[in-house]
Amino acid sequence: MIEQQKQQRLSENWQAVQQKVREVAINSGRAEDSVQIIGVSKYVDAETTLALVKAGCRQLGESRPQLMWQKTEELTFDQPVTWHMIGHLQRNKVRRLLRSKPLIHSVDSQRILAAIAEHASTQGLIVDVLLEVNVSADEGKTGFLPESLEAVLDSLPAAGVRVKGLMAMAGWGTSRDAARTHFDKTRELRDRLSQSSGQALPELSMGMSGDFPEAIRAGATMVRIGSILFEGLIDQR
Repeated sequence: MIEQQKQQRLSENWQAVQQKVREVAINSGRAEDSVQIIGVSKYVDAETTLALVKAGCRQLGESRPQLMWQKTEELTFDQPVTWHMIGHLQRNKVRRLLRSKPLIHSVDSQRILAAIAEHASTQGLIVDVLLEVNVSADEGKTGFLPESLEAVLDSLPAAGVRVKGLMAMAGWGTSRDAARTHFDKTRELRDRLSQSSGQALPELSMGMSGDFPEAIRAGATMVRIGSILFEGLIDQR
């Protein structure tokens, strides 16, 4: 069991993040419940992940498939929880990952998209995915280049996957203003792709602990927040 003092601090952090997200959404002319908070639990062990859910977080993000399936098998939740795969995914990890029934944010190549579709079809699933876009064109980042996405949407697998939108990160070391520019470009790209492909693409996964207000102002429907949820609980040096 996690200590009561730590549970209280985690609950306070969760409430503070929720309040900030609501405030930014409302001040941006959006509904207060228009943004989902993905609690990025990659920083913490299974016990602390369970405590985060007890604090009220029902959307959990992991960047490593091994940690997701380990926690899925180890933990029992009192309330339904949705898992989100937010890190780079290798094809040999897909089959086992799908047991957790995650929303996969980090589809960064047609090969991984095809692998997800193949394993999902074999398991009788339709897996919701987001296409990761390298909107800042950083050479060290994964993701589709913006100009390639129209062709990707035109040649989707026939079954097994359902593309729900885009995922993006601001460029490494960028200012908040630069991050906002990258997020605006991602929203504009989504809008163009939705029009050209005829697909709704409702989801935009953008923004992390350091820049989520800018992402919300740009139209994010999901923000991936980790470190500030665990302030005062773990050493994040």
